[in-house]
Amino acid sequence: MKRDYDVATNSDLFDIDNGIHRLVQKIELLNYVNPINIEQEKRAFFASKYRTNPVFKYPKLKFDAYKLQRLLFSMRLERIDDDDIRALYRDIIYDYSALIECIDTIGKGKDFYYNSLKSFGTPTERDVENARFILHFEDDGDDPTMIPAYDAIEAEAFFRQYGKEYGFDFNIKLSTKLSASAMVLNNTQTLVLKKNAMFSANMLNVLANHEIGVHMVTTFNGLNQPLKIFSNGLPKNVETQEGLAVFSEYMSGSLTMHRLKELAYRVLAADSLLKGYNFCETFDLLHSQYKVNKEEAFTITLRVHRGGGFTKDYLYLTGLKKVYDHYHSGKDLNNLLTGKVTLAYLPVIEKLQARGLANPSKYLSNAFKHNDNLNKQLDFILKSLK
Repeated sequence: MKRDYDVATNSDLFDIDNGIHRLVQKIELLNYVNPINIEQEKRAFFASKYRTNPVFKYPKLKFDAYKLQRLLFSMRLERIDDDDIRALYRDIIYDYSALIECIDTIGKGKDFYYNSLKSFGTPTERDVENARFILHFEDDGDDPTMIPAYDAIEAEAFFRQYGKEYGFDFNIKLSTKLSASAMVLNNTQTLVLKKNAMFSANMLNVLANHEIGVHMVTTFNGLNQPLKIFSNGLPKNVETQEGLAVFSEYMSGSLTMHRLKELAYRVLAADSLLKGYNFCETFDLLHSQYKVNKEEAFTITLRVHRGGGFTKDYLYLTGLKKVYDHYHSGKDLNNLLTGKVTLAYLPVIEKLQARGLANPSKYLSNAFKHNDNLNKQLDFILKSLK
């Protein structure tokens, strides 16, 4: 009943919200930026002794980018009476316009890279210093839980069982067209697993807490909101969402030094784009200079060079630091789980809740119930990051 009242008394807001939803609901950047020929190019790259840059191919666009942008900017935002909410929707339109340009230029070299910079930014000198600081610490000792021992079919069974703890139904599918071991597709509530990957016991716990405990939780909380922007995503939400996801690894006790160093290498790889490095040069930086094994070095390099230069990956570490500080300052995390939201917009989320236009989180991350991290070194590092 209350939601009907909200729709009736805020009809202009809901009309704009629904209009944006109709336009952007099928825009999922990760659907387009993952190459469709990863395995072939990986084999060729290794066969060339790391000397020939891969040539990646990408899925075809399923929408008219120019038309979509034109329709977004035709929204009459002056109909929204509240200044803060109107400013939020203005930022949403600018943000989606930038994402559309990103998708439209995938595979077009510097054009995509410059659009990626508009949407995600690039590491600052401080971010690079933080990454190098992390790399000064010793790796984890020998741990049998870090040995890859489970194939994708066994991983699927593990995630299906883990998902039962949350009470929502999601899809799982296997794919060879992934640059990561797993990812969540928000629009179809699907967990996608890399078909030819092997998973360690630690990685299963990491991915369960990261992908299901946060990304899937915020997906279903977003679907439970009266306004669809919570599901489609608030502006610049990647840093907060990935920060929450890695923080859930920390809180569950599954974050390791090896994993934290992986996030640091991603920062350095993203920074290499700014320096003009090509694929071979970024790979050489990781593999030859930092002694990252060739499989991991290829994956990290692929992640930042896909599309033509994808800077998103440095945000995992910056997001982790911001969420870590937010939590340790005594602030609640639940409103950050209400959908694909952004830390900077918490005051607007609270205003929407006060006006009956947003719901509290229906699902909460199990990892956030109590802190199971026992690694004091991780705490020292995370507190020390600038």
